[in-house]
Amino acid sequence: MLVAAAVCPCPPLLVPEVAAGAAPEMDAARAACTDALGVLAAARPDRLVVVGPAGPDRRGAHPEGTWGSFRGFGVALDVRLGRPGPDTESPAPSEDRLPPSHDRLPPSLAVAAWLLRRTGWADAPMDALGVGESLPAERCAEAGRDIAARAERVALLVMGDASACRTLKAPGYLDERAAPFDASVARALAEADIDALKALDVELARQLMASGRVPWQILAGAAEGADLTGALLYEAAPYGVGYLVAAWS
Repeated sequence: MLVAAAVCPCPPLLVPEVAAGAAPEMDAARAACTDALGVLAAARPDRLVVVGPAGPDRRGAHPEGTWGSFRGFGVALDVRLGRPGPDTESPAPSEDRLPPSHDRLPPSLAVAAWLLRRTGWADAPMDALGVGESLPAERCAEAGRDIAARAERVALLVMGDASACRTLKAPGYLDERAAPFDASVARALAEADIDALKALDVELARQLMASGRVPWQILAGAAEGADLTGALLYEAAPYGVGYLVAAWS
């Protein structure tokens, strides 16, 4: 059963080394993510599952110990999904000895691995799931129910951004539908409203480049019958992309 969930955005800019001179602009988002992960730790789960958007070559399951890398963003920084220990504390392999790119964590899950290491997560075994943007809502709910059934006490770390169309300089340019869409997601996350998340418009989310739609709907399926309450910890669009942080417990 799902006992807690954290919802975080997944831009590589969350990682200060990637953001470089712009790093302070994401300080509030990082702090909110730390608070959300604290809610997961306080729930003392038996298993943590991380879900995030992924491209076609990195969809599917990623076991504990999988490497991720930010070298594609110009930073020689590698991360590993897992709890601190002999395996995860070992030095990262050189670029030519890293697993092939299709065997690494997608960027969203690499950001999750970085957040978990940053907060010192050491509570439970974990694994991750990379998902595509086209997964139908019904399939998302099914996946969520399957995740919730994996252990007696399951925690979920949900990675994904809201719309990428909030300003003229946003990746998807300005779309007047973006702000209302993001506000509806923020309300659903604040209220742990699983019906509202399930009802998100799949086509609109695609048009607005909202990478969190599938992970959020997986959360909705996982939370069925869990009677969790929500709290919205952060809501902003500093680069024209909606970033939301929430915690359910």
